[in-house]
Amino acid sequence: MADLKSRISHVLMFFSAILAFAPIISVDYLMDAYVRMRGMQELKMSINGIINETQFAVGSATKSLQSLTARSPSLCTPTFYRAAAAEMRANYMMRQLIVNSTDGALQCALYGDKFSYTAITPTMSMPGGPQEMTVVRIEDNDFPLLKVSLRVRPGKEVSTFVPINSHMFDPTHPAVDKSIMTRFALTSGLTIYEFGDPGRFYDDERPDENFIFAQQVAQNVPISVAAAIPVDLIAAEYADLQIGFTLVASLASCIFLWFCVQYVRRSQAPTFDLERAINDGELRPRYQPVIDLQTGHIAGCEVLIRWEKPNGEVISPGAFIEYAELSGLAIPMTLSLMEQVRDDLEDLCDRHPHLKVAINLFERHFRDGSIVEDVQTIFGATNIRYSQLVFEITERQPLSDMAGVNAVIHALRDLGSKVALDDAGTGHSNLAYIQKLGIDIVKIDRVFVELIKHRNQPVPVVDALISMATELGTEIIAEGVETEEQALYLRKKGIRQAQGFLFAPALPVDAYLALAERMNNEEVQLIDELDSARVDDLVGFVDDEHSEIGVDYGRSAPGVDGSAEIDANEATGSDDDADYVAPKIAAEEEIMIGGDGSPTKSNDEAVA
Repeated sequence: MADLKSRISHVLMFFSAILAFAPIISVDYLMDAYVRMRGMQELKMSINGIINETQFAVGSATKSLQSLTARSPSLCTPTFYRAAAAEMRANYMMRQLIVNSTDGALQCALYGDKFSYTAITPTMSMPGGPQEMTVVRIEDNDFPLLKVSLRVRPGKEVSTFVPINSHMFDPTHPAVDKSIMTRFALTSGLTIYEFGDPGRFYDDERPDENFIFAQQVAQNVPISVAAAIPVDLIAAEYADLQIGFTLVASLASCIFLWFCVQYVRRSQAPTFDLERAINDGELRPRYQPVIDLQTGHIAGCEVLIRWEKPNGEVISPGAFIEYAELSGLAIPMTLSLMEQVRDDLEDLCDRHPHLKVAINLFERHFRDGSIVEDVQTIFGATNIRYSQLVFEITERQPLSDMAGVNAVIHALRDLGSKVALDDAGTGHSNLAYIQKLGIDIVKIDRVFVELIKHRNQPVPVVDALISMATELGTEIIAEGVETEEQALYLRKKGIRQAQGFLFAPALPVDAYLALAERMNNEEVQLIDELDSARVDDLVGFVDDEHSEIGVDYGRSAPGVDGSAEIDANEATGSDDDADYVAPKIAAEEEIMIGGDGSPTKSNDEAVA
């Protein structure tokens, strides 16, 4: 067990360390994502600028050709030359203007009759117009130009030459800012020209990780532009921002790690000491009375648990019950609890054979299977009859081995004990278990009882649960009864047994014994005969309604701190510190407590 505790401690610390450094790790991840996003935005803006410039050059050339042919329909005449010169002066993008036949023969050129060019792409039709486009190279110029042509008559066309992009005239410029490669290509994929160092990008083993790459196609020109920028180059611009975020994340990590360490230390204190506490008898039972709504007598109790340390500190079961289940300590804890129940209640159960004692079992009890032998060993030779024992299925963890569950339940029932389904209809407590597992008692959860607001106002959910349990022949116990209206409604529906703050909280053994004797009209030891200081020590108001063997849901009675130990006068008091008084129910509704025909008991007699 010590090894298990150590392993759990190490696992907790390991995961705490991982979570603590998560902010620092996330800074790198988020900054990388941010750098890539910003880099992509900048790259696309640059490419869009180049594409817009190319589309502008082609569009302006087309307008100039249309204006020229409209002003001078005759070709290669003095009038044509003058009009062509005027268009060239007006459009700085135009590099030459020629007239040629459709088979490529030059008719005339504005600047020199010996002008020649070489087509490097097929002639392509332009979207949305009669003009055509060809990528050409002029004489010894390394930079290609776009030849924009407009047919003016059969067999004749007027053409002008414009640059794809003005950056081509600066061989040292990368075309796209910060890019190591800028590629101009036709939409068909044929490369026209590339700037920079294309090999650095294409030969890289992980280009997607090391570069930001973008490619876009022009709308009105069959040309695409692609470019690549090193991620490191963009990241360098945000280095100051990353340092700042890293410092903030490191501070947050230190704070989070400190809180994790403190939490682990606090959580280890109660749980890792649980085995010793079981051996030393610090885990002690509390008994919450179950009331017979028809007679007002105590029908039994549900056994709950508290960890009472030698220094007087009382630890809520919520701090250790889950650990007990996961670690396997729930089994020895239950055995210790049953032994104390045997010692506490043997005489009472012998004098009152009708009293029932409900003990909660966990999922591991059904997997282990030894619970039946443990019950026989602990209660077999005592005055507590098997028929007085009720074992509640407390299913915080889902029941996995249904065959084992059935075997344990049948063995307990063979002894004469009954089996109850706790918190019916909530969590893992499947209503199908009632018939499937042979459940004897159904406990209606407080979440359904809380729906009851008035004794005469129907509550369909509660009525359906009662009807289903009645048809299946199971007994019913209502949990969490806190108001008189709820008690009257349930009694009207035929419910005999209930538990909750309306009647009594979970009590130490002496207080429960005294209350049981008094409410069952026995004169063995009345609670008002107990020493008042002793009563103050015995009665503690803690909400155990849904605690089973110790799960404390943190609810409190009206006006009472659900976690505090208080004296007998405050045991079930309200905000005005009035003593707890058994509810005075109208005569026509019968007497709930002391229902033997006698008047309702006095305030002093009703105090738990």
